[in-house]
Amino acid sequence: MSAATGACDAERAGQRIDEVLEQLTAAGDRSTSEAAEELVRVLMDFYGAGLARILDRLRAAPGRETGDTLDELLGDDLVSSLLVLHDLHPEDTGTRIGRALAAVRDPVEVVAFDESTGILRLRAAAAAGGCGCTGAPAAPQSVENLLACFAPEVTAVEREPDSAGREPALLQIQTRPPQAVATARPAPARTS
Repeated sequence: MSAATGACDAERAGQRIDEVLEQLTAAGDRSTSEAAEELVRVLMDFYGAGLARILDRLRAAPGRETGDTLDELLGDDLVSSLLVLHDLHPEDTGTRIGRALAAVRDPVEVVAFDESTGILRLRAAAAAGGCGCTGAPAAPQSVENLLACFAPEVTAVEREPDSAGREPALLQIQTRPPQAVATARPAPARTS
């Protein structure tokens, strides 16, 4: 899309917003009109914050690889939610679920995700040493909040009981079957 086409589309969208707001005002329901205007303000703030983050990330990226910058943008919850909202996110649902879970302070792992219902089943991940932290954001967010940003396809989260409370799996140890003893045979004599 060219810059001129984008400007025309943006201008038409702005005109359409004004028309809808005027229709609501003309209808005489003041509370509905005020609610619509508030909705427009909140959406503008939401988009403005996302675009500001994109610009900040791009300004901080001179000399960096494009892939690094893209990965940083995709890892940002606000930018990611804007991309998902407009069906522009380049990553599949599983990858985005992984991004959300990587930002959670207490590590969890996916048991299953049912795409038809949107139910994600999780369990606490066994920490492999250290504190188990995965570089959580400065203000820790819940799994549900992060999933809403990164993977809104997840409609519900179910947690399995911690594996520490479950009995360990029974490990079957058997004796090895007897092996045939290899006997060395002398090589046949060569005749010339």
